[in-house]
Amino acid sequence: MIRSPLFLKVLVVFFIAALAVPVAVVRADDNTSPVPLMRSCEPAQGRTGDVVAVTGENLGKARIAEVFLTRANEDVRVEVVAQTDKVLKFKVPSEAAVGRYSLMVLTTTSIPQLIEQPVIFNVTN
Repeated sequence: MIRSPLFLKVLVVFFIAALAVPVAVVRADDNTSPVPLMRSCEPAQGRTGDVVAVTGENLGKARIAEVFLTRANEDVRVEVVAQTDKVLKFKVPSEAAVGRYSLMVLTTTSIPQLIEQPVIFNVTN
């Protein structure tokens, strides 16, 4: 079967274009890393300066880079004072206004992710 030169040129251009398509590179650890999961916090409410203990899984420094109190369009970074895989303790920051917040973590993966957690904390007076 004889092909026309135009067909061969189109075929070559197609294969070159297919090879030139950028491919996203994701490190293997991003697909297999356990995701941080906060299950509860004690106390569930507190004032600025109080230390709160959060329990859950994969809460260690190898998985979590930063922790935030978050609500609507407000994110307040907290100071983490102790951190293991099962327990994370943070200090309620003075920048946090009175109100109801969710907890959110920034992961340490090669492509960092902000993950809102199913834990609520109330800042009181």
